[in-house]
Amino acid sequence: MSELKVPTMAEMMASGQQLDVLFWVGCAGSFDDRAKKITRAFVKILNKAEINFAVLGTEESCTGDPAKRAGNEFLFQMQAMGNIQVLNDYEIKHIVTTCPHCFNTLKNEYPELGGNYKVLHHTELLQDLINDGKLTIEGRTFKGKKITFHDPCYLGRANEVYEAPRNLIEKLDAELVEMKRCKSNGLCCGAGGAQMFKEAEKGNKEINVERTEEALEVKPDVVATGCPFCMTMMTDGVKLKNKEAEVKVYDLAELIAEANDL
Repeated sequence: MSELKVPTMAEMMASGQQLDVLFWVGCAGSFDDRAKKITRAFVKILNKAEINFAVLGTEESCTGDPAKRAGNEFLFQMQAMGNIQVLNDYEIKHIVTTCPHCFNTLKNEYPELGGNYKVLHHTELLQDLINDGKLTIEGRTFKGKKITFHDPCYLGRANEVYEAPRNLIEKLDAELVEMKRCKSNGLCCGAGGAQMFKEAEKGNKEINVERTEEALEVKPDVVATGCPFCMTMMTDGVKLKNKEAEVKVYDLAELIAEANDL
């Protein structure tokens, strides 16, 4: 990220700058090689839109979502309280994240522990930037392409964010093709609820393969998602079906960044 403008909160405070939004990067966006590309794409968009943002850097820790889903409430509260202390010390009011798991935890589970913030998923912020005229989609890279959107569980059913991602796809002049199971009836990719970190249970098919088959049925050029965990599962599914040459898996931030040649 060295060639990109990514200030930390400590640097922002030291220089006396005003913060528009804190970008919560998350574990996947920080350490997973594929998810890092999503982080870079989103940072490029924030810089293009001239948003005063900052990250916590080494002061950011895991939100505690995996621990909580796996049943370790004690560890979750330890992690959450540490993060809340840092956020409150910086008097953070607005947070955006590219991970629906972080989004759901920060938005719905931190308030009862003393962490009250306005939290947006990055697709919501991107839609707001376009609506406010701060971001335009200049290129037509995806004009006429067929794009299907896989709804992340913690974005869709858990928080009812369905329209923002789809509005972004339409702004790309792409053709949105819906899977049979979508929106409130969408099928999990198989990684939520800490399932990402455990061995598969007995069965005749992995969930991500089932979901990939549903995506491929609508013959898309691109499978779009808004979650680093879904990204991993859908990418693995496309590879298993030997379709990676024909079908690409992208996060919506990557689609917008590519359309703008960022």
